[in-house]
This record gives sequence, C-alpha cells and structure tokens, in this order.
Amino acid sequence: MTAVTAPDKDLLTLGLAQITPVWLNRDATLAKIADYVSQAADQDCDLVGFGEALAPGYPFWLDRTDGARFNSDIQKEIHARYLDEGVSIERGDLEPLCKLAKERQIAIYLGVMERPQDRGGHSLYCTLVYIDKQGQIGSVHRKLMPTYEERLCWAAGDGHGLRTHALGEFTVGGLNCWENWMPLARASLYAQGEDLHFSCWPGGSHNTVDLPGFIAKESRSYVMSVCGLMRLQDIPADVPHRDLIMGQDTRGFLANGGTCLMGPDGQWVIEPIIGEERLAVATIDHKLVRRERQNFDPAGHYSRPDVTRLTVDRTRQSTLVIKDQA
Repeated sequence: MTAVTAPDKDLLTLGLAQITPVWLNRDATLAKIADYVSQAADQDCDLVGFGEALAPGYPFWLDRTDGARFNSDIQKEIHARYLDEGVSIERGDLEPLCKLAKERQIAIYLGVMERPQDRGGHSLYCTLVYIDKQGQIGSVHRKLMPTYEERLCWAAGDGHGLRTHALGEFTVGGLNCWENWMPLARASLYAQGEDLHFSCWPGGSHNTVDLPGFIAKESRSYVMSVCGLMRLQDIPADVPHRDLIMGQDTRGFLANGGTCLMGPDGQWVIEPIIGEERLAVATIDHKLVRRERQNFDPAGHYSRPDVTRLTVDRTRQSTLVIKDQA
C-alpha cells in the first residue's frame, strides 16, 4: 500500500500573470484574464495576480498626447472611449471571473479601471479587486491618490478597501502602484495581520527593483509584485488617435513588466521578469514568515501603540446620503 503524504498547510502556490491587455477593450481583456486564471488553476495555484488597471488598460496616452491641455477635443475623445470601457462591478462585469474562481478554487487579485455607480457612473477609479476561492468579492480598493498624470483621468479613492483576507495560513492584502510607497497605507495592512503583500503595477522594471525588498524587510512578509506589459505595437487599430499615441517609435515599450516575488528575508523568489508575457508560478512557505518575525514584527512585539497609533476610516465615500420618509 502506498502512503499518501498530507499536503503541508504552510505552503501556498502563487501565479504571477504578466500580460498585455487588449487595450481599451474591457470584454476582450477580461476574457484574456480568465484564460490566465484557468492556466494558473491548471498549475494548482491558490492565488493568481494581475497588473494595475489591466482591464481595460492603463492610460498611457496622457504623457504622449499633451494630456494636460484643458478642454482638448483629443483628450475628450480618448477619455470618452476609456469611460465606455470601464469596469462596472454593479453591472456584473466581474461575475464570470467570480464564477471561474469558485469553479477552479483559486483566488484572484486584479487591477481594473472601475466606473462605479455609487459615485454617479462618470468618474473613473484605479481599483484593486480581491476575489476569494468561493467566488466572492472580498474587497474593492480604490487607489487613495492617483499618481501624477493619472490625476487627469482617475479620481481619488477612499479607505474602504484597506482590508486583508485569509488564504490558507497566510493573510493577504494589497495596494495599487505608488500607494506601496505610502507608509501609513502599508501599516494599515500590517496591523490587520498581513504576511503576503500584493502590489500591482502598470509595468516598469524601475518600480520593482528596490521597493519589494524594502517592504519585505519592513514587514517581514512575502511581497508579490505583479506588473502589466504594453508595447506600442499592442495598441489596437480602433483606438482614437492611435497614430498620435504611438508617435515615431512604433516598436518600443510603454511598460516593460518587472513582475517579481520577494521573500520575507529580503531574498528573491522570482527575480523581475522583463519584456515578456508570462505566467510565473512559485510556492511559498509560511514557516519563513514565522522565522523572520522572531526579531521584528512591526504590528506586534516591536510596536508601541501607547506611543503611536493609526486610525483608518474605511467608510465608502459618497456625495449623497438619502433619508426617505417612512
């Protein structure tokens, strides 16, 4: 009789999907994401992550088309297309992915450009969505402050999505792009028990050379950084003002990736992946987290809540409070 070895409960298998969107095409991009979710499930991944604003894509045109010019017909036309392709959770745009997560028993972290009805339906938010293995949306985190030119097309979010989620022995939380530089945003997740930190990026190896190691050493957590990938040649022919966006260099990168995975000891598990579309898979071990927390735990024995504490407002912001007469 062959002995059956029980799975190690400390282990978790991660899929890091560095892919290009079908730019400014929500439905086609979500279909491509679903394919990569299935590929990750085929490799027994417990969690698969994707880049920032992947569906329907990052607003790369802003710094290539004089995006700050006020009342520009060019900017209005591109923005209207972007708005049309926004992800509406209330409409059910993510329901197929939720169903797939439940069927394949895999959790998903996904960056979307959200068009939420609770803010009127005409402003856009850079949003990180967590879908658990039961197909339930666990958090919808709208980027607290869009970075630089992103403020020309994205609105500022709120603290509602600053939440963590149990996944096996791990507790996972996530932030969008440059939010990962914000010490108090990170601290809010550490205090909720985070030991697997997810960061999503539009793509760019300059973003993931130094920061994952810093966060890993600060938090003594695994850091899963997932980037998008975008080449000029990937811009679809039907995108408004495509020639202007592309410019003269039609073969270069708008985002060259940089997806990587860092251990809580500050050592690479997966070094930054540059310039290729790829699903990277790795298995991590919670025992390493417990080893590294022995001499430093930023929200535990090395904290001083009698001296410094953090207050987080997780209210979903709205401009409207309706009080109907009974």
